[in-house]
Amino acid sequence: MELRHLQHFVAVAEDRHFTRAAERLRVSQSGLSASVRALERELRTPLFVRTTRRVTLTEAGRALLGEAERILAQVRAAHEAVAAVQGVLRGTLALGTEQCIAGVPVAKLLAAFRRRHPAVEIRLRQAGSGALAEEVAAGRLDLAFAVRTPSDGDQLCSVRLTSEPMTVLCHPSHRLATAGAAVTPQDLGDEVFVDFHHDWGPRRTTDAAFAAAGVRRTVTLEVNDVHGLLDLVDEDLGIAVVPAHFRHKRASLAAIPLEGTGDAAYETVALLPPPQTTSPAARALMELLETGGPTAPREGAHPS
Repeated sequence: MELRHLQHFVAVAEDRHFTRAAERLRVSQSGLSASVRALERELRTPLFVRTTRRVTLTEAGRALLGEAERILAQVRAAHEAVAAVQGVLRGTLALGTEQCIAGVPVAKLLAAFRRRHPAVEIRLRQAGSGALAEEVAAGRLDLAFAVRTPSDGDQLCSVRLTSEPMTVLCHPSHRLATAGAAVTPQDLGDEVFVDFHHDWGPRRTTDAAFAAAGVRRTVTLEVNDVHGLLDLVDEDLGIAVVPAHFRHKRASLAAIPLEGTGDAAYETVALLPPPQTTSPAARALMELLETGGPTAPREGAHPS
């Protein structure tokens, strides 16, 4: 089994299209098709279902994809490790992050990394914590800044960065704001909530806290970005339970402490693969972060 066959297979699986994959790899479409057919002959099974409009993975193709991605990630890490020994950090840094992650000034951190390692290509992907964990485990990302969840799994190493409480945001005229006291999940059972989609860290943290308290809540307004959530709360369309640092993004909103959630907290972590497969670029970024970088993360920190 040749590495180029695996590279070609993964590209087609990602693009779901032979022509686009060939263009991205800068190879001929006929050569790419021949490479995939050679891999299928070796494995004695089709890897794709091909139609005139799209390409989809077979069951065997789905089984191969995760392993192929891990193999290619390990090969890339080996090349980068040799380059690092030779004194030059090269290759790619593929980083994932949630929106407005606490305690990590991502843009400043990447700018500092680029100044130190100009030969490394930086790639950034923003997504929810669940998807980021899956992509690190599959080798598609070198590391990710995410929110800790129990489902991160044994395949990943989790480095704790910051922890902060969750707080309730509401319109200044809302009854919670005028009451002027801390609230518990039981006090919020009848409220309408604005929240993120299920994969985002703040939503996962809030869902876990309310489930532990035995309180069901109604989320009727789901969004995929922080500013959209704040806009809806600002129009008094619902309340939101968010990490405490979100309060600094919209001073017009009232913030009420949330109590009675036990150990529930918004905990930011760096997710990395096992040490033997962590790329030199990922190690360099973590070293920059842990030694101060642009700004060192601290407990309860919020991004500027």
